[in-house]
Amino acid sequence: MSGSETPLLKAYGISKRYGHVQALAGVDIEIARAEVVALVGDNGAGKSTFIKTLSGVLRPDDGTIEMRGEPVRMHSPHQAVALGIATLYQDLALVDTRSVAANLFLGREFKRGPFVDRRRMNREARRALEELRADIPSVRAPVARLSGGQRQAVAIGRAVIQGGDLFIMDEPTAALGVVESGRVLELVEQLRDQGRAVLIVSHNLEHVWRIADRVVVLSRGRVVGSRRKHETTIDEVVRMIVYGAATTEGEAFERRLATDPP
Repeated sequence: MSGSETPLLKAYGISKRYGHVQALAGVDIEIARAEVVALVGDNGAGKSTFIKTLSGVLRPDDGTIEMRGEPVRMHSPHQAVALGIATLYQDLALVDTRSVAANLFLGREFKRGPFVDRRRMNREARRALEELRADIPSVRAPVARLSGGQRQAVAIGRAVIQGGDLFIMDEPTAALGVVESGRVLELVEQLRDQGRAVLIVSHNLEHVWRIADRVVVLSRGRVVGSRRKHETTIDEVVRMIVYGAATTEGEAFERRLATDPP
């Protein structure tokens, strides 16, 4: 992103406390259009709390969120969706007994008079999934028959139809096999190719390295590193996750000696 270009999303000074626990402490992040940013960190680093503040589930105690250069206050997930922020959690919120097309337009069904226009919904569903190059056998098939990767494609397609500009994806390849994971990663790349932004939370650094343009590391509620992928290595990112700061190999070794002497 050039210095003069306005980020799609900018969050700065985001803090959240639960009693004596400081879940987030002054988190800053920017995400540009057509950019995939990976948010990584150990368990308890604050990743889930942070994405919930961006998706309207939680209200931060301090800090500002801007969307397209304008400050926004989100009091609910519906407001986030209206702003173009689509969050895909691991459960995907799909209705297994309903068709692919019905899930894509859930709550936004086309009507013809008093009746649901299923023909139009099927047609628009096929168009949206073809645009994503998603491998879905039939838009009439119940979601219960789909694989994990295909279910991810349906959830992404629904967010596209709802006008998503920023996709927040929480561990999208968790519990998926190699082939299915590859298809989901291709969908992420497809979103970027269409000019959309993606913030992906993942523990799988191999997947991160395949698709991310930039990696942001959280530790104990703070950003301890933000690197463009070509400016860092997996080893450096692992050290930031483990030690809570950017370190050289020598510094990492000295820290290990200090905490666990021979």
